[in-house]
Amino acid sequence: MPIGKNVQLGKHVRILHPDLVNLYDCIIGDETRIGTFVEIQVGATIGSRCKISSHAFICEGVTIEDEVFVGHGVMFINDRFPAATTEDGKPQGPADWKVEPTRVCKRASIGSNATILCGVTIGEGATIGAGAVVTRDVAPYRVVAGVPARVMAG
Repeated sequence: MPIGKNVQLGKHVRILHPDLVNLYDCIIGDETRIGTFVEIQVGATIGSRCKISSHAFICEGVTIEDEVFVGHGVMFINDRFPAATTEDGKPQGPADWKVEPTRVCKRASIGSNATILCGVTIGEGATIGAGAVVTRDVAPYRVVAGVPARVMAG
């Protein structure tokens, strides 16, 4: 079941290899293209006319607005303090952690292998360099790169 029954697909969404993606309980806007080996989790929203390249991971709590480019292997994170178990050694459940939302604004571009930590906003038209680790908000139309990502231009 690579594409779950509760996925909301807009008009003319293009999924290159529907049997090689994992989409569940998410919303995908009109004319968006989804590459191979992409996972988009429950509650994530992808706008219209986006390009989500292969091997990207878009987790719960991520909102991507219209016309955003997400490069190959981009990873989003939704938990600032991840753990496998609770203090008493039991496996964590949904009540044991809090999703921190992340927003990628219209026409932003995220380079391949970037990692986007939770709780940040990437502004309209911003560019994230390949391999960058985004730890804080990126202002509109800024270019950031590096680990951690720092302003390069804009």
